[in-house]
Amino acid sequence: RTKEDADDYRYFLEPDLVPLDPDPAWIDRVRRELPMLPAQRRQRLAEATALAPYDDAVAVIVERSQDDYALEAIGLGGDPGRVVVHVQQGFAEQGPQPAAPASALAALTRLEVGGALTATQAKVVLGDLLERGGGDPAAIAAERGFEALDTAELDAMVDAAIAAQPDAWAKFAAGEAKAGGALVGAVMKASGGKADGKAVTAALQKRRD
Repeated sequence: RTKEDADDYRYFLEPDLVPLDPDPAWIDRVRRELPMLPAQRRQRLAEATALAPYDDAVAVIVERSQDDYALEAIGLGGDPGRVVVHVQQGFAEQGPQPAAPASALAALTRLEVGGALTATQAKVVLGDLLERGGGDPAAIAAERGFEALDTAELDAMVDAAIAAQPDAWAKFAAGEAKAGGALVGAVMKASGGKADGKAVTAALQKRRD
């Protein structure tokens, strides 16, 4: 044995360092002070987001030690699904304590699920939040000129896209989902990126059904 091995061995046998017959209170204290294991942290995040513990997003966030941050954002009213997506996709270069406060991410996801921002616009605003170290997502969105389309504007653009591409519409109406991509793309282009792709798809499906 080396001297280091002997020192380690002696350390674990010293009664004044580690009790050989610890009382229950000491055991409970040690247990409370132990950090959560990765599996426990994955389970905790999965329960908060309605995802599986082995979901890729859950695993990545825990591996980066960003699960406490994500849970804080959710606890502050952030949409669980969008919080997970943003942390997984936009925080790869961030550590356990990202530059943007959890409250800012929570506010951003509320704007997104409320229809004030599209998914693409939200990613841009998130980039600004990280670069600035925080801020008001709504104010940043206004600075960039991001304004949600109202229903009447969106409907008019969808109708125009259908009229301009009758073949694509016929295929989509017949059940060919891929054909809808051309129609969605046309609406996105006409709106200057302001339209929400999911909302456009929903509008197309409503007309088809």
